[in-house]
Amino acid sequence: MEPLRFGLIGCGRIATRHAKVISEMTGAELAAVCDVRPERAEAVGKKYSVPWYTSHRQMLAEASMDVVNVLTPSGDHAQPAIDAARAGRHVVVEKPMALTLDDADEMIRVCAEHNVRLFVVKQNRYNLAVQKLREARDRGRFGKMVLGTARVRWCRTQEYYDQDDWRGTWAKDGGVLANQASHHIDLLEWMMGDVASVMAMTATRLVKIETEDTAVAILRFRSGALGVIEATTATRPRDLEGAISILGEQGTVEIAGFAVNEIRTWQFSRPEPEDAEVVRTSAQRPPDQYGFGHARFLANVVECIREGRPALVDGLEGRRSLELILAIYESVETGQEIELRFQPKLCRLGLA
Repeated sequence: MEPLRFGLIGCGRIATRHAKVISEMTGAELAAVCDVRPERAEAVGKKYSVPWYTSHRQMLAEASMDVVNVLTPSGDHAQPAIDAARAGRHVVVEKPMALTLDDADEMIRVCAEHNVRLFVVKQNRYNLAVQKLREARDRGRFGKMVLGTARVRWCRTQEYYDQDDWRGTWAKDGGVLANQASHHIDLLEWMMGDVASVMAMTATRLVKIETEDTAVAILRFRSGALGVIEATTATRPRDLEGAISILGEQGTVEIAGFAVNEIRTWQFSRPEPEDAEVVRTSAQRPPDQYGFGHARFLANVVECIREGRPALVDGLEGRRSLELILAIYESVETGQEIELRFQPKLCRLGLA
């Protein structure tokens, strides 16, 4: 079977990860790349010996591709994704899928209308430790859920934000909640279920950006359980951890490490023989905060397209965590508890 041909729209920091994974995958190959900055497109194109473009519409018209990965700044995800879908290409979009619900809904609608698949990158769901946690949750080992927490304690200096003028802006990026912590917010909601309401506060402490570098939020889940999100890029002098904790009436699990990759606590009222093996085999030491998940995620994209299987994170699932992030920002702006489902009124994310 011929490999699926991937094109990249956006050749910034995350594109290096996608290009490397695709070039090493079985069943996939990199076919073309694009970036509005010619030097970036040329560098990636020449490295992988593929055509490079500065217009994604020209790439869609000229290059032979099956799947397009949208890796532009978050506020610019919608239009390339919609154009790719209208051109009959399946769409992979980095997190968050968009910065407004209107954009997310239009992406979902157009992909459905043109019968192409939409995949949202939430690679941490594929970490072995996270997969084992989800299995325990699905089997009911926790019983009644009590408390879920997500912690992101990373380091992003002013130099990081100064790399591109869109970083840390409301229109294109958002702060630690929309950018760095979006994976962990997704994991928390995936484990604990739908959120009923949220209250939040943010601050900008150590860098000069429009948005926040530090945030806390308190969640009430529809189950009655509570949740806490703690997120900052003001950890110094280096990254500390990315972690989630799930507490229920019959068990407690904490997964930490700087990429949600190490089981720190795994204890249940009714232990099972394989528990010790789960802890031993699920710990991984990835080389960076991206972890190992992109390879598993993109391999799953290939499998889903080839075999017609449902995606672990499709457009509707990607929209779910986006709505929660928008509700958190709405709470910050209003100083009020925000109920989901809601329509943003004062939230600035995605607005120029």
